[in-house]
Amino acid sequence: MRIAIIRQRYTPFGGAERFVERALAALQVDDLDVTVIARDWPEDEASAYRRQLVRPFAIGRAWRDAAFARAACAAVKAGGFDLVQSHERLSCCDIYRAGDGVHREWLHQRGRRRGALARFGDRLSLFHRRVLAAEKAMYASQRLKAVVCNSRMVRDEIVRHYGLDETRLHVIRNGVDMTRFHPRLREEYRPSLRRSLGVAEAQPLFLCVGSGFERKGVDLLLDLWPDLPASAVLVVVGNDHRLNDYRRRAARCGTRVRIVGPQQDVRPWLGSADAFLLPTLYDPFPNAALEALACGLPVLTSSKSGVAELIEAGVNGEVRDALDTGGWREIVSAWADTERCAAASDGARKAAAPLTLDAMQSRFRELYSGLLQRP
Repeated sequence: MRIAIIRQRYTPFGGAERFVERALAALQVDDLDVTVIARDWPEDEASAYRRQLVRPFAIGRAWRDAAFARAACAAVKAGGFDLVQSHERLSCCDIYRAGDGVHREWLHQRGRRRGALARFGDRLSLFHRRVLAAEKAMYASQRLKAVVCNSRMVRDEIVRHYGLDETRLHVIRNGVDMTRFHPRLREEYRPSLRRSLGVAEAQPLFLCVGSGFERKGVDLLLDLWPDLPASAVLVVVGNDHRLNDYRRRAARCGTRVRIVGPQQDVRPWLGSADAFLLPTLYDPFPNAALEALACGLPVLTSSKSGVAELIEAGVNGEVRDALDTGGWREIVSAWADTERCAAASDGARKAAAPLTLDAMQSRFRELYSGLLQRP
């Protein structure tokens, strides 16, 4: 059986790319021949899949995405694949993995924070108009057999915005390596990393991980932090095209806020933290929050984060609306207690326990098998 997986480009810190790698691992069995169709994807001699790179000339996001879509669909047509799974909004796929959520919903959520002029600019944007058109065409495609949603939230949004039959929507949450992400990271990394930061053992350290700071809610945290208990420390791991601007804003809080940029390995930071913060405007199912739960960290996140479905209020975290500044001040202050965070460790780990890599891969094999057996 010949299967193609489409993802435009590889970002070493991207959650979607890590998911693709895990899905590829699930497909590496003797009776499947897997090809990754991409603009850029790193070579790995140990991998059992092939790469097919398509690099049409383009300038600007809208042109680049449209050119890649045409080139990828041409490669699909020529390839004679039995099954095509896309992580981009393409009408030539059998399976779409909605890892980026619903673009129409994202624009609505971002619009809640932005002013009228910015919302008007989004409506005029060639890029957003192209993505919305591609999303609508894909969901209307007769070829589309299944949509993989990484949360119930995304499933419900697709039904609400595009009216898809729920029989084609499959909720398969991301998987996490429960051995690699484990509460024992606390013993391994906490003392040394805290010493390097100048943070005392008894000080509550909150961690936020994610790139694209506007979406992840870093603005809210920077506005909020001066009003929080003086002992509370915030560390932000991730990248943003305005990283230096955010660092200048963080400097106003002195050493209480550190923006350390992208990190190849986030585990030392998870091991050093007491709680995980993600007041995201919109996040279908953030891998970083799942990894935090696996490490035994309580997660404080927004109601438009798919991982909120795993949170039991007061037991392993809290959920608030992304724009509820008063609510965030209340819950962060309440969790600025290292003993309370430590007591929530078992509940956090328990929430992540069913979402192993094996469980995720098993669900995908089941889905692929059912689709490949259809006439």
